[in-house]
This record gives sequence, C-alpha cells and structure tokens, in this order.
Amino acid sequence: MNETAVLVVDDEAAMRAALEASFRRNGWKVATAGGTGEALAKFRSMPCPLVVTDVRMPDGDGLQVMKGVRALAPETAVIFLTAYGTVSDAVQAIKQGACDYLMKPVSFDRLREAADRVLAMAGAAGSARPQNGASPKLIGRSPAFLRFLDRVRKVSRTGADVLIEAESGTGKELVARLIHGESSRHVGPFIAVNCSAFPDHLLESELFGHVRGAFTGANTSKPGKFELANGGTLLLDEIGEMPLDLQPKILRVLQEREVDPLGGTRTVPLDVRVIATTNRSLRASIASGEFRADLYYRLNVVPLAIPPLRERREDIGELAAHFLRKYAPSPAEAYRITPELVRGLESQNWPGNVRELENFIRRALALSHSPVLGPEMLVHLESSIEPERPASLEAGVSLRNAERQLLERTLEATGGNRTRAAELMGVSLRTVRNKIRNYGLPARRPA
Repeated sequence: MNETAVLVVDDEAAMRAALEASFRRNGWKVATAGGTGEALAKFRSMPCPLVVTDVRMPDGDGLQVMKGVRALAPETAVIFLTAYGTVSDAVQAIKQGACDYLMKPVSFDRLREAADRVLAMAGAAGSARPQNGASPKLIGRSPAFLRFLDRVRKVSRTGADVLIEAESGTGKELVARLIHGESSRHVGPFIAVNCSAFPDHLLESELFGHVRGAFTGANTSKPGKFELANGGTLLLDEIGEMPLDLQPKILRVLQEREVDPLGGTRTVPLDVRVIATTNRSLRASIASGEFRADLYYRLNVVPLAIPPLRERREDIGELAAHFLRKYAPSPAEAYRITPELVRGLESQNWPGNVRELENFIRRALALSHSPVLGPEMLVHLESSIEPERPASLEAGVSLRNAERQLLERTLEATGGNRTRAAELMGVSLRTVRNKIRNYGLPARRPA
C-alpha cells in the first residue's frame, strides 16, 4: 500500500479537481471518484492509507464509503468533508470511526494538517500501524525512550487524564494517539484541538459548540470538540496557550464531565478522556499568572515527559532511515545514509528534535545530487546557522519603551516569526501576540 496515496471522493467535479491538484503538487498519488460505487471500485484497484470523502452524494453517502473501505482495509484513515447543513452527519461519522471531519470550504493547508494527524497512526511522522490494526508504535530503542514507552503503555490501560510536557518537535500528538490506541477507547473518536490556533473569542465555541443564533454569524448549530470526542479521547494541544478567562470553564467541564453549548439550554454529558500537551513549563506559567493552578492540578493526573532527541541519540540513525524511506523518490531502495552522516547527526543538539531531523532528511534529499547522503549534507542543518541576535538596548530608556524595542528587534531578527521570538524572549506565544497588538507592531518584517 502506497503510504502517500489518497482517494478523493466528491460528487462536485470542481472540488475533486482542486483537491487532486493540491495533493499532486505535494507529491501524493491520487485517485478520484464521483460517488460511493465508483469510490469502492477505485479503492479495490488502488488500496491507500487515506480516503477524503464528501458526506452526501447522489448514490449514497460518506458513511457507506467508509464502511466499504474499512471492510477491505481496516487500517485506512478517513477524513470527511462536510457543508454546514450536514454537520450532524459528520458527528455520526466520527462516532462510527471517522478520523476527522472538516467544514467546506477547506484550505489545503488545513486538509494536509489533518492528513498528517490521522496518518500518524498509520506510519507517518515516526510511527507505524501494522496491517492487523494494532496500536501505532513510535520509533526508538534507546534506554531513555524505552523507559518512556513503558510508562506510556501503563498509562494507556488506565482511564486517567494525562498531561504531556515536552519540547516542540518531540511527537506529543503521536504519543497522545498511542495512548488512545492502546486504551479501551480505541474504537472511539480521537479529536485534537490546537489551543493556540484559534482567536480567543472562537476557541470557546470550538470546544463547547454553539446553537444557532448564539452569536453573530452562528447561522447553524455546531457541536463542540468535547461532544465530538464522546466515547473517545480529546487532545488539548498547547494547553498553555489557552486564554486565562476560558480556563475556569475548562476546569468545570473536567470536573463535572458535562458541557453547555454556547446559547443552549441543554447540558451534554461527556464520557471523554482528556490528554493535554504543552511545550513549556506550566508551573512557570502559574508563577507568572498566565495559567491557573487548579486547572494544572486537575490536568496533571498522570504526567509524561517525552525525552528530547539529544537525550536519545541512539535513535537518530533509525529515525533518519525511517524518514529516508518515507520521502525518498522511487525507487526508495536506491537511497541510503552513510555511517559517517549518522555519526555527524548524532553529534548535533537538535533543538527542534525529531521534527527538525525529519526536515533535515527532506532537505538533504532535495539538495543532494546523489542517492547516497554523506557527511557533506551536514552544511544544510538549520541548527548550524546561528540566528541573528537582537541589538542591545540603551541605558535610561523607560521600561515600556525597552520592552517595545526588545520585542521589535526580536521580531526583526526572526523575520516576524512569533513562535521563535517567544522562544528567544522566554515568554509564551500568547504573550508575544498580546504585546504585538498592544504596541501596534507588524507581525512580519517588511519585505
């Protein structure tokens, strides 16, 4: 089964063509179908790990596609595309095993992110799902990583909520999916929400849902992520970026196991396991007043800390080989990494962890003139390039102006990259966003 193949199912020819073109530009092998019957026929001739399907079609619906596909290949991931009028169908699809659903119109960047997430359980980004439908397995045999995996498996067998604190790029969502896949909830939905991806005023609706007319623009009712995750697992990714005024509402949901959709009169009971992740210390955020202590202790039932790549250097060679197989052009067997390059990679600190290693292999494949990647490729490491440092501040400047200058120069040094600026300044991404807004600074360096 080609791990970069997708079947796109939609009765709208324009939508099929747009999705096919987008996937092909990103290196995917694509098959398309305009209905359920054609979709199942295409899948029989080209089994693939991912199906993206519309909900309603003239000769059936996406649920029929999913059932037919799963009968042929149980491990296949299914993403539903739905219009606002068919949200209830998407909710039903999630409950019956769909991996994710997206509202039309959808940008390809969002669809690609969703595809990466759902394929994480089928072999993408450092994990592999065997054909018998077993839980995903993370790559690594170092003592530190094996000890961590043993703790993860023990946690998976419980129903306890989990807090994963780890650096960026270590695979926090993959670990969350492993916990879900190894638990008794594995037949239920896995729903992920990035708490930093939504404006403050939209995150509450995204999590709790809303009824029609709850606020301006709420033309239809929409279930929240908590409700969609019923019977399964909800991942609250980057929980440290959650607005302070929303945190007590989350605490109440976790304590009462029920949610009140915005504008609604009914309470929805919940049977959900919550896994929260963060790439920074929540204890430090508590000390700075950016995170509530009571929510932290409610989430921190079982703490997990993923070892960074620099603490599991023995795994670098195996991970690099995995990414080489994943991204190498056909025939992939012609490509290899020399032992000298592996030793060079093992000597690096990898501040971006596994994600940085993955990006390096992709970059090396793109820039190499040979299928044999040797130590000469080390010049393409991002971490070998020191970022420009913000200039020092003059004495006598007011505290407010000093803060503004520091933020402005840091954004200049990072090319307007807010996440990198937050890392350099030792503050949260939300703090950088708020300061940019307060000082009226541009988010990006002018071209």
